Amino acid sequence: MRILLVGAGGVGTAITRIAARRPFFDHMVVADYDLPRAKAAVAALGDEAARFTPARIDAADAGAVAALLAEHRCDVLLNATDPRFVLSLFDVALAAGVDYLDMAMSMSKPHPVRPYQEVGVKLGDEQFARAPEWAERGRLALVGMGVEPGLADVFARHAADELFDEIEEIGIRDGANLTVDGYDFAPSFSIWTTIEECLNPPLIYEKSRGWYTTEPFSEPEIFDFPDGIGPVECVNVEHEEVVLVPRWIPAQRVTFKYGLGEEFIGTLKTLHALGVDRTEPVAVRTDQGTARVSPRDVVAAVLPDPAELGARMHGKTCAGTWVKGVKDGRAREVYLYHVVDNQWSMREYGSQAVVWQTAVNPVIALELLATGVWQGKGVLGPEAFEPRPFLDLLVEYGSPWGMREQ
Repeated sequence: MRILLVGAGGVGTAITRIAARRPFFDHMVVADYDLPRAKAAVAALGDEAARFTPARIDAADAGAVAALLAEHRCDVLLNATDPRFVLSLFDVALAAGVDYLDMAMSMSKPHPVRPYQEVGVKLGDEQFARAPEWAERGRLALVGMGVEPGLADVFARHAADELFDEIEEIGIRDGANLTVDGYDFAPSFSIWTTIEECLNPPLIYEKSRGWYTTEPFSEPEIFDFPDGIGPVECVNVEHEEVVLVPRWIPAQRVTFKYGLGEEFIGTLKTLHALGVDRTEPVAVRTDQGTARVSPRDVVAAVLPDPAELGARMHGKTCAGTWVKGVKDGRAREVYLYHVVDNQWSMREYGSQAVVWQTAVNPVIALELLATGVWQGKGVLGPEAFEPRPFLDLLVEYGSPWGMREQ
């Protein structure tokens, strides 16, 4: 397997560090708009760097991405950029005849008039619309294969296969007790993506009515997270699992709730009130004249890079899937989860916990595809594949998962 990795930020760099320890691929091109960043990611691999090549690429330049795929004879494109570039890279991979994998799906478009009452374009709709083309060409687009979405969806399929006869509800619950020294506000993941998913209308799925939307940060609940993290207030947030899970798993209800905390929610609401969550460029007067900039890009530029926060970060992050249903005629509830301690991920990989937890999952998926354990054609989510080989490899990678009866 020869891989083109597009994006050498926090998650992309963590991908290289995890993949470098595995023999399943022949070569990986590490491409980024910032060439020094791509070179730094490769240089940090030491003796393993021979299987990696840094390159500069503009993810929005379809011709350049196609040329890089051809030059290095890559057979899979791994997208580690933010959601703005999903469709461009997705389409390039199809045109080039290579497989594709991402961790965030094509962006939603809220209903233009009634965003909190009616569904607009859902996350991933534009990718699933192209599924027949991918299947006809015999290629695979494995979408939403990070941690959430990704591992959370693998957990959902595992629960459906082995733990339940009937499923009433599947609820993704994400929480952490991470702190960052020296910062009052320092998101541990891309603030651009965080703003997008947290301020858009959250989706909920119910079998009786399909998908519907609600207000951001709605239906707060206290969820008790394992491994010492403890109780965290979680709220509804737009996320891909609510779109993916019902396509393959017969659950009566699917939700996604994120443990953001009152301060984080307040900051996001302030960004929205000020209009600096917007992506459309605005005219800004400077000493050199007038420039057009995206307010959200400015917010991202002035905040610390999540990839560089690891040394200041303390605590654990937990991603997991809560499932309620019936097994052997009895009511059952379980929480399937994966916890990463920042001290461990920094010591073992030099990557902070949140980006490492995201990065490990596409690497495992690529290994399963390279070895033929996972096979498929078309546009598929993680639920379309056997979960047990994935979960076994996660343990082999040194980061075991857990299950708690509720």
